[in-house]
Amino acid sequence: MDPAASGRTEDKVGGRVKEHIIHPILPYFDERSKILILGSFPSVKSREQMFFYGHPQNRFWKVVARVFEDEVPDTIPEKKAFLTKHRIALWDVIGACDIMGSSDASIENVMPNDLSAILDTSDIRGIFVNGRTAEKYYKKYAEQETHQKAVCLPSTSPANAAWSLDDLTRFWKEEIRKCL
Repeated sequence: MDPAASGRTEDKVGGRVKEHIIHPILPYFDERSKILILGSFPSVKSREQMFFYGHPQNRFWKVVARVFEDEVPDTIPEKKAFLTKHRIALWDVIGACDIMGSSDASIENVMPNDLSAILDTSDIRGIFVNGRTAEKYYKKYAEQETHQKAVCLPSTSPANAAWSLDDLTRFWKEEIRKCL
C-alpha cells in the first residue's frame, strides 16, 4: 500500500512512523460553559477512547477534580457530567497534524481547530491552555481569531514530572478561580 494513501509519511524515527491525523473528538461544551481548557492534540490513548485525557498517567482529571473539590471522574459519562457540572468546555488547539504517536515534539503541518462554535455558543470567561505546546499553537493560530489571550497552565502530562500533583493543583486552582 502507498504510505501516502494510509496517511503515513516515510519520516521514521526510532522505528515509529509519523502519521497525518485529523482530530477525531468533538469539542465538549454547552451554552453554560464558563471556562475553556484547550490541550494541544489528543494522545493515542485519548484517540482510542474518543475522549480527552484518556491516558491513565495524565493528571488532568485528578487536577480538575481537586480544583473543583469533587470526585475524580472515571468513565466517559462521569467525565462529561463533571465538565457540565463545573461549566468547563474542553477541546484542543490543533485540528489536524502530522504526529508520531503522542509526541507533541513531533507535531508538524498543523491545521488549527475553529473555536468559534464554542465561543459563539457559550459564556466563556477565560481560556486556558494545558501546557506550552498548546500555548504555542494557540498564540500562532487562535489568538488573532478569538481576540482573547489564553492563560498557560502547566501541563498535566506525565512528561511534566517537574510539577507534582499538589503544585499543579495549586497553580490551576489559583488561575481558574479568577474566572469564576
